[in-house]
Amino acid sequence: MKIVNAKIYTCDEVFTVIDNGFVEVQDGKIAQVGECAVGSAGDIDAHGKSLFPGFIDCHTHLGLTTSGVGFEGEDLNESVDACTPQLRIIDGINPLDYSFELARKAGITSAVVSPGSANAVAGQIYAIKTAGKRIDKMSMGQVGIKFSLGENPKMTYNDRDETPVTRMAVAAVIREALYKAKRYGQDIEKALGEDGDMPEYDIKSEALLPLVDKKIKAHFHCHRADDIFTAVRIASEFDLDYTLVHCTDGYLIADELAQESCSAVIGPVICDRCKPEMASLSPENAAILAKNGVTVAVCTDHSEVPIEYLPLSVGICRKNGLSFEDAVLSVTRNAARIAGIADRVGSIEVGKDADITLFECDPFEVMSSPEIVMIGGEIIS
Repeated sequence: MKIVNAKIYTCDEVFTVIDNGFVEVQDGKIAQVGECAVGSAGDIDAHGKSLFPGFIDCHTHLGLTTSGVGFEGEDLNESVDACTPQLRIIDGINPLDYSFELARKAGITSAVVSPGSANAVAGQIYAIKTAGKRIDKMSMGQVGIKFSLGENPKMTYNDRDETPVTRMAVAAVIREALYKAKRYGQDIEKALGEDGDMPEYDIKSEALLPLVDKKIKAHFHCHRADDIFTAVRIASEFDLDYTLVHCTDGYLIADELAQESCSAVIGPVICDRCKPEMASLSPENAAILAKNGVTVAVCTDHSEVPIEYLPLSVGICRKNGLSFEDAVLSVTRNAARIAGIADRVGSIEVGKDADITLFECDPFEVMSSPEIVMIGGEIIS
């Protein structure tokens, strides 16, 4: 099956735009991309409309907070232990939550789902497709470990009269977990090399091994500038691949962050300054960071902002200085690279999953909705 007569934004390395092109889909994958091809029966004529890769929301709690349900459907924070890297969010996601349908209708074909920010070390992050009934089939695998800095863990454990209640203690909890994981990994290697005794199984250290081995990324929840720099400091100390999630004060320190060659997941954008560490929230954040060379993705932080407002969030960033190219990349290639899933999604290239959206006009305008949403070669909206 082909989509023909489309203006294709490939979002490849050079951000190629094919003014009159086609995409061929076979077995759920993109088989060909090129200049205009003649359509045949069963093909889709785009009539010159704009074709984009399926959008990616790079930081959400999708399916961990069920729409319209209270405590029974809240499964994002296990706030009884400040260090819980062993938690797998796929064990808490409800893929039949109505929010998945709303995501698809907005052109969002993939989402990165994270535990909440109550714990200093919160748990495992997975990338998922937004279509399906069974999370095991929707999952693209674990992509990170969630760490939280600043107010949230402080407030959570202050109410319990337990550590951590200061920023120093939050960082210390993270460091302790990472040091233990590194030692645990070294002990395993030593035992295997010398045919010695394996260390006693430690589920927390075991969960952190892919991170310290740089197979997945650290996602640091951080709003305030000093918390952002704490994330950079810890990542440097342990040689971690990492991204800065929220990065609310990022625009105030963009020149410093540019020197770190880091990435940032900006959002929520449509929100109030609901707590002290968000006092400097600015809709110019994404644009300023991008102009300083920081790789930027835009997120909703669903359910803080409903996931269907991701395109609108990008539109607000555009209104405040983000270029159209950077806007598109913030929910396609950049988001895929930050999440570690760019081998499958984020661009319209041969071999990638056929996750595609078709819009008549600018996808970030408030009146825009996708005319076609395809996930894995199947039209689902």
